[in-house]
Amino acid sequence: MNSANKIFEKEIVVKSTTDNLALIREFTKSSAEEIGFSDEVTGKIVLAVDEACTNIIKHAYKYSPNGDIYISMKFEDAKFTISITDEGNHFDPNKIPEPNLREYYKQKRVGGLGMFLMKKLMDEVKYSTITGNKNQVVLVKYLPR
Repeated sequence: MNSANKIFEKEIVVKSTTDNLALIREFTKSSAEEIGFSDEVTGKIVLAVDEACTNIIKHAYKYSPNGDIYISMKFEDAKFTISITDEGNHFDPNKIPEPNLREYYKQKRVGGLGMFLMKKLMDEVKYSTITGNKNQVVLVKYLPR
């Protein structure tokens, strides 16, 4: 069976602390490698998930280590879907303007490009509020056939 026909689901729940970002990156990397993504694409997926989780820690939980981050990964029909759910402060992605990169670098700014990066690195990025006062970001990457 080739990797495009493989089906799997995995999940992990971690506390909202930056100490867990390495665990999240490793979980993501091993899943993407198992599917058969190239090293380059695996790196992009890991970076996008890291950005999403960092945003949750910083903005949804305001660095409180007591929140939970739920990460589920599903691969089916050449589609790798990563759902990241939290119960922190709500987020409206429409309030984040597209960055002017020339101005950004001119001002020597640091941070604030997470959303932009996720959209550039992944094939799909969707934000939603789900039942029970939860936020969810869904990242999708398609495996080339």
